[in-house]
Amino acid sequence: MQSVGKVGSKGELFPPKEIREKLKLKPNTRVLYTEKQGVLTVEPIPTLEELLSVPPVAEVTLEELKALRSELSRRAEE
Repeated sequence: MQSVGKVGSKGELFPPKEIREKLKLKPNTRVLYTEKQGVLTVEPIPTLEELLSVPPVAEVTLEELKALRSELSRRAEE
């Protein structure tokens, strides 16, 4: 989706309403700005509550986590 917005007199970015609604951008939503080769990307940063509401992609047991942590620590010391 492409739309035209504007930059305010103090440098504020004003995305069009349709984009704000699609991305669920509400007042005080934190966003991540990324610039790469002259292109600006704006992404909403999910809240902790939003992240916790998403089903996990993978499940790891406590034993697996401890083993992985030990392995990473061992590699870091090499």
